[in-house]
Amino acid sequence: MLLKKNIPIGYIFGKIKYQVLFVTVYGVAIEVIYQNYHITNITIPITVTSVLGTIISLLLAFRSNQAYDRWWEARIVWGAIVNDSRTFARQVISLMDDSFQPLALDAFKQRMINRQIAWCYALGKGLRKEDPMSIVRKHLSEEDFEYIKEFDTKHVGLMQLHARDLNNALKQGWINAYQQVEIDRTVTRLCDAMGKCERIKNTVFPATYSLYIHLALNFFVLLLPFALVDLFGFLMVPVLVVTTSFFFLIEKMAIHLQDPFENKPTDTPMLTISSNIERDLKQMTKDHYEPSPQHAGKFYVL
Repeated sequence: MLLKKNIPIGYIFGKIKYQVLFVTVYGVAIEVIYQNYHITNITIPITVTSVLGTIISLLLAFRSNQAYDRWWEARIVWGAIVNDSRTFARQVISLMDDSFQPLALDAFKQRMINRQIAWCYALGKGLRKEDPMSIVRKHLSEEDFEYIKEFDTKHVGLMQLHARDLNNALKQGWINAYQQVEIDRTVTRLCDAMGKCERIKNTVFPATYSLYIHLALNFFVLLLPFALVDLFGFLMVPVLVVTTSFFFLIEKMAIHLQDPFENKPTDTPMLTISSNIERDLKQMTKDHYEPSPQHAGKFYVL
């Protein structure tokens, strides 16, 4: 996720550097041909490009809005994961009866809460198509670590372990049936959040919609110099570059926001959120916590 400060200009315009280079060369070529060969009859009324630019602006605005909705939905889901992870830890700590077998129960609570931390990291890494095993290793017991190796989707295996241990806690008498149902409801909400993230990840933004807007934008850029050359003369090239740069930037913004789980600066900051969850859950269990830096750069967090 991009931060409010220190966003370098190079990052912003680096996304459209090839488009800007093409427009500059194209504009200069049109200006040179127009001035040297005195081709004054090849012009387009400014109203034509104005209408086309207005239409493209509306399409880009609609696409940007839809892309932002996907990004914001992803952020809402991860906000719910934060809340439910804290709820899960609170329920595990407070609802389980430690009047007997306190040592075994303390170890059980610690294992459950550490597994929840591992689940958050595993989900974040899995959505980015990265191997989560190295980062979850320190939060899992050897038995749990070996168990999830059999799963292609590691966070699904961790949820299966949650369900198994809740059932064992009920059999041991550490929780009653009502408490087991309440904790299971929290686990179910976490599973729902996991499914929502996977839906966003696996649902491709309509390719034809993106393609049509891109083609219309390129057509607009090709026509625009012929409408500006009579009005601005030698200043046509900088006006052309500035005008088209805004259109390209808006298009790039929509492209980046539409996929919030692609390991890019505009992503939902899943690893940073998971680190915050780890901090909170470790403090709830009075366990030692060593924060690990998740910043990939000074102007964004992942």
